[in-house]
Amino acid sequence: MCILCDLKIVGNHHPSETPHLDYKKHGDGIEDHGLAIEYDPLFSSVLGTGVNRRELLKWGGLGALSSLMPTSATFAQEKKWDPTVRIGYLPITDASALLVAHEMGFFKKEGIDSAPPTLIRGWSPLVEAFSSHKLNLAHLLIPVPIWMRYNNKFPIKITAWNHTNGSGIVVGKDSGINSPKDFGGKQFAVPFWYSIHNIISQKIMKDAGITPVIRPQDAKLAPNECNFIVLNPPDMPPALAAKSIDGYCVAEPFNALGEVRAGAKMLRMTGDVWKGHPCCVVVMHEADTMDPARAAWAQGVHNAIVAAQIHLVEHREAMAEMLSKDGKGYLPFPKEVVKRAMMLYDIPYPGNAAAIRHKDWGMERINFQGWPYRSATELVVNDMKKTVITGDSAFLEKLDAKFVANDLVNYSFIKKALDANPKWKNDHSVPKTGDPFVRTEVVDL
Repeated sequence: MCILCDLKIVGNHHPSETPHLDYKKHGDGIEDHGLAIEYDPLFSSVLGTGVNRRELLKWGGLGALSSLMPTSATFAQEKKWDPTVRIGYLPITDASALLVAHEMGFFKKEGIDSAPPTLIRGWSPLVEAFSSHKLNLAHLLIPVPIWMRYNNKFPIKITAWNHTNGSGIVVGKDSGINSPKDFGGKQFAVPFWYSIHNIISQKIMKDAGITPVIRPQDAKLAPNECNFIVLNPPDMPPALAAKSIDGYCVAEPFNALGEVRAGAKMLRMTGDVWKGHPCCVVVMHEADTMDPARAAWAQGVHNAIVAAQIHLVEHREAMAEMLSKDGKGYLPFPKEVVKRAMMLYDIPYPGNAAAIRHKDWGMERINFQGWPYRSATELVVNDMKKTVITGDSAFLEKLDAKFVANDLVNYSFIKKALDANPKWKNDHSVPKTGDPFVRTEVVDL
């Protein structure tokens, strides 16, 4: 069963009409779900065009990846190393550090050329572009490199975290969902099966007595079952506005956009569930992290990323505007939406004070620090084994979490970069006593 199928947006749709979810049969199961709607005027001005799967395939070398079956995907090999940093990213705030490192000249300061970053509209085509060596620096949901390295044997390395937190669970204001126990009989979207969003959402629902399931949208649900579907982030606010889903969990600024334009309300900030949790990580090709001839280059890349993270923390409002379509246009959203996503850790409307229970944690809506805590990687591996997903996930059962934390992650470049920039320790997800590079994960559902 394909877990990395591209999500296509088709047909015409008016906001007052309820779209349907198109299920295509593949073998003996159901592929990931594609939302069959066109963007309506509420969203067309902010979602942009980006790069879709069809355009990516025109780049060449991606034909073998078009199906990305979990047991049979093949990957292009690097032909010749090019030291120019080539970034691919989704239009989410998770990518901010990479974008700022390019735009504000932090790569250049390290003597490294960087090409203009390429906006890509979905996780599947981003995986494909990276796997074919069209990109050498990207941000991926932290469980995705686990799948790539241990299920598909692709030589990928996590080399840092892009950020911490930065996501939320939003629901329709008139969905009848006021607490996790109200998800029974509802439709809920996540951006990828292999995602922190899927992990945290399912943990919350299970704790409230709700059973996550994956079924066709028209299938009958028990009162204690919530149906999970996968949608690309740009599809989520329109789907919520059209009431084809009841809620979603995704990276910002799509929660902020949902609040502003899709009648959404924040049910829970994910950083209030798992303190300083990882979401998107920096990934590189293993050869770029292991070849001694590339070591100075790789170190410079991480020096630039850490400098960008610190700059983001110290200049949130200016960077939010720069990233927005009112600035340099890296994120196709107005500055008000990006600022909300990066700066508003509050619930400015009545009805759900429980969205943030741990003000004492000192979290922001999104935080920026790069150290990839071993404890967090181990927790992700162990939690994925308990998370409902589609596709062949048998490989997860064989994974030892401590082995993955040692084998998948290269700590050397980010450690040196952080040692040279002690301001990273100011982030509230970093322990303030003892070794700042070691922490105990705090999860409170």
